[in-house]
Amino acid sequence: MKKNKNSMVMNKLKEFTKKLWMKFFKSQGQVKLGFYGPPNAGKTSLANKICQDWLGEDIGSVSKVPHETRSVQFKEKVEIEKNGKKLEFKLIDTPGIATKIDYEEFLAFGLSKKEAHSRAKEATQGIIESIKWLDDMDAVVIVLDSSENPYSQVNITIIGNLAARNIPVLIVANKVDLKKSDIKKIEAAFPEYKVVGISAKSGEGIDNFYDEIFKLVKKVR
Repeated sequence: MKKNKNSMVMNKLKEFTKKLWMKFFKSQGQVKLGFYGPPNAGKTSLANKICQDWLGEDIGSVSKVPHETRSVQFKEKVEIEKNGKKLEFKLIDTPGIATKIDYEEFLAFGLSKKEAHSRAKEATQGIIESIKWLDDMDAVVIVLDSSENPYSQVNITIIGNLAARNIPVLIVANKVDLKKSDIKKIEAAFPEYKVVGISAKSGEGIDNFYDEIFKLVKKVR
């Protein structure tokens, strides 16, 4: 009995030490900030806006065709400045997460059957890659289309995975420039998280977004 108790104490001590070291290295290294969300919510558009604002270049291409981003792409040492404060992080733009990918969805956008099959295969691999990268993230920005219903299986799955890993989260309600935009619906769906409304296309709300990024990263450090 005493031996088992000592073993439990040692295991807890090892776990505490591991967490302490992980926290130390996070504070010393560059924060890894991941952008997650369903397809066509505007993750890459927002990532491009950030990179254009602070690096003068894009991170990736965007398209009306779902799953344009099919592999993880990133920019090292993105530095933003606000109110005299500077923040540096590694921006990681991930493929859109979906619970189902049907190649026929792409045919409606003019892709050939061969192209549609190829895109579906690459998109599926991209989703697997996105989920694998979760364990490397220090903080995550979830980008949602504010004109769509937030109560989807995909959104719940993403939030659930992040909550299980205890990763700090900021929810971005994108596309506020659309008439159907409803930020309050997203706030009601995920009341435990901060929601900030923006338009990655027009730049509306981007200053407030940068303020929230500083607050998000503080939770890591």
